Amino acid sequence: MTPTVTVGLDGSSESRAAAEWAAREAALRGLPLKVVHVREPVPVRVGHARPLGGESRRQWAEEVPREAAEGLRLRHPGIEVITDRLTGDPAAALTEAADSAELMVLGSRGLGGITGFMAGSVGRAVLTHAERPVALVRAGAQAADEHRTDPVGVPSAATPFRPVVLGLDLDAPDATLLAFAFDAAAHRDAPLRVVHGWSEPPTSFYRFYGDPELYGSLARRQATALSEALRPWRQKFPDVAVVEASRCGGAAQVLVAASREASLVVVGRRVRTSPLGTRLGHVAHAVLHHVVAPVVVVPHD
Repeated sequence: MTPTVTVGLDGSSESRAAAEWAAREAALRGLPLKVVHVREPVPVRVGHARPLGGESRRQWAEEVPREAAEGLRLRHPGIEVITDRLTGDPAAALTEAADSAELMVLGSRGLGGITGFMAGSVGRAVLTHAERPVALVRAGAQAADEHRTDPVGVPSAATPFRPVVLGLDLDAPDATLLAFAFDAAAHRDAPLRVVHGWSEPPTSFYRFYGDPELYGSLARRQATALSEALRPWRQKFPDVAVVEASRCGGAAQVLVAASREASLVVVGRRVRTSPLGTRLGHVAHAVLHHVVAPVVVVPHD
């Protein structure tokens, strides 16, 4: 099966922004773009009602992906665009679609069955259950947002990309996560800024702020650990300029602060189930709520 960049489309302006981003991503990766629309089954009592505006839900469901695909082909002539119409529970259908894609792309909000990705409905279900990377694109995202401004400060999609930012946990520097981030930076010919937040040991609390020697020792130790984790990846991707950022502070806070000028932010999600069910993780949760750039959540062991 040919890998694709797949986007969930529901006809909303938010999902259309996600589709435009997905088309640009497909072009960068040299992959086809698959546009997926999920139609929820019509309840029997609704099925017998007269369609509002003279147009049935079935007709609307068929026209949304078709019209979107036609527009995407016109605006992005270098990519192959295919469509897929599904019927069923949106969360389950999109999760299944994500698992067969190289990258799944969702908008930050939606209509109908997709009521609010950030509130934990369909989008959150896909983010927490998909076995492949899932990108979340905020409403109103523009191509120029991912690029540096031109020499006179005007937004432009013709300038170099802003850095890709990766949040890395040195307790578990997973290869899947690192490979995705380095690959994304390579496709964009952009620097990769790898961010690691660390906290001082509890035993150092009373000495830490008044002891610059202790702080310096801890900082050097963390910076060395980050460099060692990235060494083999620098060798695999010699053309990617890597900026290492090891900072004292909470991982979520440090990553959000480092992502203000990013073209893309990449975070990991441990594939594990707690007694309360599958969890997204507090770092990914914070990034999704506070970072403006597109965010990719990469599941890993």
